[in-house]
Amino acid sequence: MLGRTANGLYWMFRYIERAENIARLVDAGLRVSLTRAGSSDEDWHGVLESAGVRDAYKQVHAKLTAADAVDYLLRDTANSSSVLSCIESGRNNARMVRTALTRETWEATNEAWLDLKARLARNLKATELPELIDVIKHRCALIRGAFHGSMLRNDLYNFSRIGTFIERADNTSRILDVKYYVLLPSVSQVGGALDNFQWESILRSVSAHRSYGWVYDGDYQAGNIADFLILKVQMPRSLAYCYEKIVSNLGYLQREYAERHTAHDTADAIRATLTRGSITEIMDHGLHEFLEEFVSRNNQLSAEISQGYRFNQ
Repeated sequence: MLGRTANGLYWMFRYIERAENIARLVDAGLRVSLTRAGSSDEDWHGVLESAGVRDAYKQVHAKLTAADAVDYLLRDTANSSSVLSCIESGRNNARMVRTALTRETWEATNEAWLDLKARLARNLKATELPELIDVIKHRCALIRGAFHGSMLRNDLYNFSRIGTFIERADNTSRILDVKYYVLLPSVSQVGGALDNFQWESILRSVSAHRSYGWVYDGDYQAGNIADFLILKVQMPRSLAYCYEKIVSNLGYLQREYAERHTAHDTADAIRATLTRGSITEIMDHGLHEFLEEFVSRNNQLSAEISQGYRFNQ
């Protein structure tokens, strides 16, 4: 396969996943801010920080307001990570590799772009946000469903899946960071009703509320929730699950091309950290520090995949 085709598929699915993930991050911010007594616009500093756009936001907005932050994350084309920008970038990459996609996958992607472009063409009211977030998640799920139901399980499929799970792992770590590091209430509230409600809100934001309840009987403890979203391989948005899939898809590529790259070793090492580690060790080391290091290693892996499979050729 040409490197630019692999690059197009990889980034198409990273952008589609990122669009949904940014919507989920906004949802997390909205849910957590509703639990804060005397909640202010300053709460959105943490959300912007976790989305990786805090400095960029400051360059275009002199003051932080909740409305501007939400607008910047959802529909500002000056923000390359906004939902609107991501959907457009995903669609552009899909168009570039159109002949590598099934008709169903292309149509689902194009329809998502048309629908969301129309919905995000105007300023949104706060009351419209929950419905919009649901539509974004629904549209992204339709693309994934069309892809899974119609694509051959070949190298095209593997590059697409790797892009999806690298982006998803990045997002889960950032959403966890919003709650634990940036938006954590005072020490006196840790473990209390407010703290538990915020954790519940985070679980709902990653579609993990009910599945968490099955595993832990609805006992909202910080350690259990961090364990569920980091180390529980059965949870499809956990870091461990994402790396099971990344290592698996890289393994298929290694066998298909009879080549092993630095990216394979890095992915194996990250997976081993998630497989052998315990949540007690992570919490003792510092959850924020662990997540910060994970994001850095995840980005390193992305760069190594691009270099190893010659994405720019």
